[in-house]
Amino acid sequence: MEEPIVLAEAAMANNIHVQVDEDSKDPESNSLHQKLLKKNRTLSSTPLAMVGAKVSFIESLDYEINENDLFKHDWRSRSRTQVLQYICGKWTLAFLVGLLTGIIATLINLAVENIAGYKLLVVGNYINEERYLSGFLFFAGANLLLTSVAALLCVFFAPTAAGPGIPEIKAYLNGVDTPNMFGASTLIVKIIGSIGAVSAGLDLGKEGPLVHIGSCIASLLGQGGPDNYRLKWRWLRYFNNDRDRRDLITCGASSGVCAAFRAPVGGVLFALEEVATWWRSALLWRTFFSTAIVVVVLRAFIEYCKGGECGLFGQGGLIMYDVSGVSVSYHLGDIIPIVVIGVIGGILGSLYNHVLHKILRLYSLINEKGKLQKLLLALSVSLFTSVCQYGLPYLAKCTPCDSSLPDGVCPTKGRTGNFKQFNCPNGYYNDLATLLLTTIDDAVKNVFSINTQTEFRISSLVIFFVLYCILGLITFGIAVPSGLFLPIILMGSAYGRILGIAMGSYTNVDQGLYAVLGAASLMAGSMRMTVSLCVIFLELTNNLLLLPITMLVLLIAKSVGDCFNPSIYEIILELKGLPFLDASPEPWMRNITVGELLDVKPTVVTLRGVEKVAWIIELLKNTTYNGFPVVDEGIVPPTGFPTGATELHGLVLRAHLLLVLKKKWFLQERRRTEEWEVREKFTWVELAERSGKIEEIAATEDEMEMFVDLHPLTNTTPFTVVESISVAKAMVLFRQVGLRHILIVPKHHVAGVPPVVGILTRQDLRAHNILNVFPDLSKSEGSKKGH
Repeated sequence: MEEPIVLAEAAMANNIHVQVDEDSKDPESNSLHQKLLKKNRTLSSTPLAMVGAKVSFIESLDYEINENDLFKHDWRSRSRTQVLQYICGKWTLAFLVGLLTGIIATLINLAVENIAGYKLLVVGNYINEERYLSGFLFFAGANLLLTSVAALLCVFFAPTAAGPGIPEIKAYLNGVDTPNMFGASTLIVKIIGSIGAVSAGLDLGKEGPLVHIGSCIASLLGQGGPDNYRLKWRWLRYFNNDRDRRDLITCGASSGVCAAFRAPVGGVLFALEEVATWWRSALLWRTFFSTAIVVVVLRAFIEYCKGGECGLFGQGGLIMYDVSGVSVSYHLGDIIPIVVIGVIGGILGSLYNHVLHKILRLYSLINEKGKLQKLLLALSVSLFTSVCQYGLPYLAKCTPCDSSLPDGVCPTKGRTGNFKQFNCPNGYYNDLATLLLTTIDDAVKNVFSINTQTEFRISSLVIFFVLYCILGLITFGIAVPSGLFLPIILMGSAYGRILGIAMGSYTNVDQGLYAVLGAASLMAGSMRMTVSLCVIFLELTNNLLLLPITMLVLLIAKSVGDCFNPSIYEIILELKGLPFLDASPEPWMRNITVGELLDVKPTVVTLRGVEKVAWIIELLKNTTYNGFPVVDEGIVPPTGFPTGATELHGLVLRAHLLLVLKKKWFLQERRRTEEWEVREKFTWVELAERSGKIEEIAATEDEMEMFVDLHPLTNTTPFTVVESISVAKAMVLFRQVGLRHILIVPKHHVAGVPPVVGILTRQDLRAHNILNVFPDLSKSEGSKKGH
């Protein structure tokens, strides 16, 4: 929370440096913008966002290295053994993240396959006995029970477990602290809730939740366990800081994608392209190592379960939707339908985002009414889904089995297969029941199936497509763990296969491959990913020959979708109010300088290098700033400078001030401390941790009159920019380096001008907040962002 609360003027008079007035600015900086910048209010915003079911105060994270005296001394004094321990610790945690994510993902798959599988077997037995009403009652009742378990847990125990969790992870890796998103209760509810929701047949996947689960595992490992039961091992404390936790959560997110799709390279690229804001080569190695461990664990469990020891689980392989059995040959004429698929995917993806945005706004109004309304909404969606999945197959005509098929293949009376008998006589199958009365994974396998040119009617595929468009829109947003990947894959694969059937003999591409391309195009049109999606689909389908046409489809779909609206995750971030900073600044941000932003901000609050305890406590109680510039006056300057100069010593964090007050590191007189005095009281590990709240601090009257030397705790190398820099440049620097504060220094260094004239935070650089103050900027020339 970086926004200030106004202090009493008398208390602030001696400690606030007023910003440079307009007369002292560069005249050239005003002539360009004078007509544009019409101010209508003060640049301020309330740092609130929806996290889970409640509105929370949002703070930024300290990703910047705090180069104070303690850090510098520790860095100089580290032995090779300590450095090696730290590096080995990182790789050990990366290994554990992959191992635990792989194990939990396997257990989730095992539970879903068995619970949903046995449910469908019982329903199939009722249908074979022509007890259709009993079959529906059991089907709907089981789905309601499973949905209620997931919804009750999310509503009453861990509201942050609802939804996919990917937008919040994006925000965290962007530098936004999302409270309670990675706790132990969230992890447990996410696991159980995902099993219940997916087993209930709801139109959602476990892919998004698995990304969140991997991130929760990484966060808990990095901090030594849940908040109330943390391990106190010294080597673990090295990772209990925002910077190392960011790297671990990145490993967890990539491991979650790998566990969901069994796509190790795709998982790494997903983290790089979609969720991570900050990246480096060392992190690339560790994320790849984590995903490799996940694949090994999944492979081991699948091989073990193939023997039948895991019930209905284990019939698949490492490749989920294998289409490697068909040779991909296409000619120039096939490019036209492939381009059409890409265009359709971009249009439908952006339309899906638009409609889902409206529905999520409606759901937020319903969810605000109370917990009972949340439960009723989830159960209503579950009942509607059950009615459609059980009732719509009766609209489909029975199709005779192909006589060339081996005995026992058609019709299928079990859980899986392309030829479900349902209500048809012997020798016939119901193609719509094959798609609807099955698990969502098996539905995708059926639509993706190759060499099945005549097994699905267009009418059944149209019903399937329309139904899952509706279910995909109304299911996402209810109070259960949910993912967007598989619902979008189902919709895209349906219209892809419809187009493949419509092409008939005019194309050489198999209908199953059209379904794959349709799924890829809709995902690119909605999520706006390209590279990671391309690799994920190649690893999913095990067919490298799809690479050229998949790349073409993804590029077209993303380009078309970008013409209409942002990606679905950006829309969710905006709905939740999370202050996410985009990679590209708005074009109009080049028309305004940070100095002009300072004109509409409260004056900057500074501290002296040796400050009085009473003033520090007063400041912390009456502001919510998390960083304060430290300024020394009357220092002895280098030769050639006027005497009595003012020095910007650096930036001290609120957490460090609280730690000083908590440890009561006070001085009887105003003086600089010796280096040994600081090391005796503090360690750099302590400075990396959070230090509670000011309300927990108590000081006597005598202590209030004492002093604190802030020099050893001050970051002496904060990032600074001159006040004439454009907001666009400042935002790029802020985002790419992962900053929490940027200090603004004056362009002109003259007598009477303070060394720091302002401080910018994440909220100050958000386009929405700036436009509230300068609405005419959006109308300026070149204000539209290109894609």
